Amino acid sequence: MTQINIQFTRFSAFYSPLIATIAGGFLKEEGLEPEQSVAPPGTSAIAALLDGSVQVVQSAPSQGFGPLERGVSPPVVHFAQINKMDGFFLTARRPDPEFTWDKLRSGRVLVDHGGQPLAMFKYACHKKGLDYAALDVVDAGNVGEMDKAFRGGEGDYIHQQGPAPQQLEADGVGHVVASVGEVIGPCAFSSLAATRAWLATDMAGAFIRAYRKARAYVNETPAAEIAAAEAPFFPEIDPAVLTETIAFYQRLGCWAPEVEIGREAFEVTVDVFLHAGLITRRHPYDEIVAPPPAG
Repeated sequence: MTQINIQFTRFSAFYSPLIATIAGGFLKEEGLEPEQSVAPPGTSAIAALLDGSVQVVQSAPSQGFGPLERGVSPPVVHFAQINKMDGFFLTARRPDPEFTWDKLRSGRVLVDHGGQPLAMFKYACHKKGLDYAALDVVDAGNVGEMDKAFRGGEGDYIHQQGPAPQQLEADGVGHVVASVGEVIGPCAFSSLAATRAWLATDMAGAFIRAYRKARAYVNETPAAEIAAAEAPFFPEIDPAVLTETIAFYQRLGCWAPEVEIGREAFEVTVDVFLHAGLITRRHPYDEIVAPPPAG
């Protein structure tokens, strides 16, 4: 077995196509022994690619906007999609089957202030005709701090990635009322990134074969079966909650079968970041995205 080091920027059920390469044994079938890690707080997973300590990272095509805004060519490329939809939810303090986005005006909203999650949330508000600036938005810190704050009674709504909202609901703390992904539609949300040099290696070919199998698996396999395979990675999440979360992402179309990052989806992400004022111009697809390696 050859060891392959994989690093996640965030670790959640949303990234099941990549988790499944490990949990489903697909990497081992290709002769690769996976070692996974999560980037330490305040540290970019891209740095681990550049120092050679990992070969593949979970990232986002929007990561490439930063270097391009500074007039620098991105040092890595994004070669495969993980999620083709935003995977965040809005959870309310109380059940609200008649929820509409304009109701956010009347409450305090704990919003994930990570660069892309916040940009996407603002764009969803825009698409719903809601002025983000008019909302009572709370920055409660990182994902763990946000969850703790909401559980402690802070805010009327919270903006989180699954399975955190579903666990809140199972614990009787909140009730999921909306999906940001349903509002925005397909976009280049999260991706796999690597160096161009690594993409030319035999290891990259073996990895992409495993990843293609994993994408088919998460689309074709019942959510409960996927959740059972991934359960060791989520010891604090109820298995039924994990199943529900995976099933929703399957229905939403997050894990479209194709591995390639599409140009149309990429351009939507450019629209999102322009709207948020995080970039000053449209950045070219080919400067950020590369085709998957031959496998």
